[in-house]
Amino acid sequence: MLKRALGIALGWAALTAMQAPPTQPELEMWRLDCGEVEFADYNAFFSDTSEYAPGRKTLVASCYLIRHGETYMLWDTGLPQAASNAAMTARLPRRITEQLAQIRVRPEQVTIIGISHYHFDHVGQARDFPHARLIMGAGDLAALRGTQPGIPREALAHWLTGGGEVTEAPSDHDVFGDGSVTMLNLPGHTPGHRALLVRLASGPVMLTGDLYHFAEQVEWRGVPPFNTSRAETLASMDRFDRLGRNLRARIIIQHEPADVAKLPAFPASAR
Repeated sequence: MLKRALGIALGWAALTAMQAPPTQPELEMWRLDCGEVEFADYNAFFSDTSEYAPGRKTLVASCYLIRHGETYMLWDTGLPQAASNAAMTARLPRRITEQLAQIRVRPEQVTIIGISHYHFDHVGQARDFPHARLIMGAGDLAALRGTQPGIPREALAHWLTGGGEVTEAPSDHDVFGDGSVTMLNLPGHTPGHRALLVRLASGPVMLTGDLYHFAEQVEWRGVPPFNTSRAETLASMDRFDRLGRNLRARIIIQHEPADVAKLPAFPASAR
């Protein structure tokens, strides 16, 4: 009996040893130019405690294309167009679709759009991808479906009115179900604000959304006066920083030109 059991065990071990371990689809990420915004007084705009010297500051609007095997995901969709008002001047040299054409990716190949939050400079070109499934934090989707004034709804109207598939993320969301790409629940800037963790073969990358806007904010913890929760913002900053340190991740502040430059210049990609 013992010999038989031992034989079965050895046979099972040999069988499982012959089977190839499951492989994760290859990950590839491109940084995209989604415009830039010049602020007339970035201290007044970005800090409710006057942390920074007054003056002008130009920030980039960056978006990211992620290939998971044969599936393409777009993280944020940038500015809608050039515009200006008393507080800022926005410029959009090239649309996302023009950049995708350069690497031979058609708009209909993008089947997932992950949006960090509902502000205009992150949802501006979503309508160019009507066949994609939209993934957003549940808090932001609730705000978009509500009646509170001042929340831009037009760019995502296709999904909000039932024209496109929507996935609500109430907490951290594993986009592909294998841990490779995770939308992190980091509220405060907006009710359902998300950042993105991408576990590339070369090492993890964390995209901030608008948890941070520029490098000085990391040290000084400046909270913009228009954030929906000061306490949640500070708690989210703490979680993001701790996770980044523990994972030894490459941190990309999406509006900070020096951080965006940590990734290869388009059309090159990171893997």
